[in-house]
Amino acid sequence: MLSLIPLEISTVDDIPEALRDAIPSREPQNRRDPSTLGIVIIGSLVGVVAIAVGSISWFTWQASQVQLLEVVPEATEETKSSVTKAIISPAKTTTPATDALLKHFPYSEATGSELAPIVADGSLKLRKAAAAEFLAMVDAARMEGVNLVPISGFRSLADQEYLFFQIKAQRGQVSTERSEVSAPPGYSEHHTGYAVDIGDGNVPATHLSHNFERTAAFKWLQANAAYFSFELSFPRNNPQGVSYEPWHWRFTGDRHSLETFYKDRQK
Repeated sequence: MLSLIPLEISTVDDIPEALRDAIPSREPQNRRDPSTLGIVIIGSLVGVVAIAVGSISWFTWQASQVQLLEVVPEATEETKSSVTKAIISPAKTTTPATDALLKHFPYSEATGSELAPIVADGSLKLRKAAAAEFLAMVDAARMEGVNLVPISGFRSLADQEYLFFQIKAQRGQVSTERSEVSAPPGYSEHHTGYAVDIGDGNVPATHLSHNFERTAAFKWLQANAAYFSFELSFPRNNPQGVSYEPWHWRFTGDRHSLETFYKDRQK
């Protein structure tokens, strides 16, 4: 049986003086000056306060997300995710700009080489594709006893200058009043070579009048014009806000004409 021999616990006084100097002191070597210690304590407190404020802000933000999502309790997870994303990174909203002047859109002028006559003397023209379909439409109507006659086709900028400014001055009209019946130069569909004013050859008194809608020609156009890719430009209560013109029709039978009237237009 092993016997336990008690060990004597020495004190510093039992160590010879020569060895006593070699033993490292138990006192901390980097004890701080009292003033420095105060600064450390204050800095620590500031850090704790900052963490606490950040935590409160985070929990407040989380609570706001929950409140917003609770507004639509039936929402799917996908919807909730979208709502959260919108809150974190709100999308920039822009209002589409419109280039209209007095409710009319700008149009480029067709060149002479792009036009073809729609009357025997060549005084009225449309773009070639529109002209071909217009003449086919006139022939089809004639076979049913309806007399479609073109009143106006392509117009140059100079033509429109006269129709807008000169007639406006002669009639003493203000610009807004004149624009109800005639587009400003550079803003007429007639510049494109796709627009045509149509009348009833059997009732010429109704030309360029709302009474045209009572004619056989207008009724035939309503029922058949779309077969030849023509449509009424300005029906009643049209989104563009232009006055009703039952005589004004436009061709939209190819890519260029379709883009001319519908691409990027706020209608």
